[in-house]
Amino acid sequence: MNIAVIILNWNGRSLLEQFLPSVVKYSKEATIYLADNASADDSVEYVRAVFPEVKIIQNAVNGGYAKGYNDALAEIDTDIYCLLNSDIEVSENWLTPIINTFESSDKIAAIQPKILDYKKKSHFEYAGAGGGFIDKLGYPYCRGRIFDTIEEDRGQYDDTIPIFWASGACLFIKKTVFEEVGKLDEDFFAHMEEIDLCWRIQNQGYTIMYAGSSTVYHLGGATLDVMNPQKTYLNFRNNLYLLAKNVSRNRLFGLIFLRLILDGLAGAKYLFEGKFSHFVSILKAHFSFYANFNTFIKKGKKLSKTGKYYSIFSVVWQYFILKRKLFNQLKDM
Repeated sequence: MNIAVIILNWNGRSLLEQFLPSVVKYSKEATIYLADNASADDSVEYVRAVFPEVKIIQNAVNGGYAKGYNDALAEIDTDIYCLLNSDIEVSENWLTPIINTFESSDKIAAIQPKILDYKKKSHFEYAGAGGGFIDKLGYPYCRGRIFDTIEEDRGQYDDTIPIFWASGACLFIKKTVFEEVGKLDEDFFAHMEEIDLCWRIQNQGYTIMYAGSSTVYHLGGATLDVMNPQKTYLNFRNNLYLLAKNVSRNRLFGLIFLRLILDGLAGAKYLFEGKFSHFVSILKAHFSFYANFNTFIKKGKKLSKTGKYYSIFSVVWQYFILKRKLFNQLKDM
């Protein structure tokens, strides 16, 4: 089983200096690629000089996460892609559990390892944590991280289980399946495109897995900090894009109406906290979604199946109203 570890880079020399050594040291079973998104710094030159074993693909433009990876992966012949953020430190033998999990079933199409916080290695990291899920209103969350509550890693998620979505910070996926389901949706640009990809993968009958015996450490916020208004905009807009593409038509319009109310409450919360720019980001996200609604409805019609859900009714209600802050406290309603 051939694995290609592909690190997407944009003006990230400092991150490559910090994190690439661990990837090179502990990934002897894989071929490592730097996929550069038209950087203006000297990161490509740095990798060529210091890590000559790393293969380099130079994209013509910075098309964000989705287009950047689509362009780069088209040039790589392998069995398994690993889409790895440039701000991730990997651990010794991190690839072995991934390989073993893939080999356990032909139906497994994608895998995520355990993702811990590089700055606080005893705790899970925001982007992926112990595996991704989604509630019936379309809100994604993770084992080990629900909204702003981050769990300590006490071995509670050292298992290997099916999940709904695998984090794009460290996503292993079969090349054949990636191409079969239509690759990453470039209209997302960045954020949640991996959830859309995983939803489409499951609609084709494949399984997404979490392998808790493989561990990586994610710095997080290297491209957009969690409290950057642009990240707020992309998260709210792309979550609505996600629903328009993947939710069955008989549920979609009622769901969008409900989300309009809930996102309005989120905007009011930002206003109350004095975060006006985030309130504006939510407004902009909804206007952009409505302007592009027909585009995403048409995309959804091309899918063979839509409307799968694998989780509780409302993580928002349970977290903010019922005060259930941890994954093992959540219950279906």
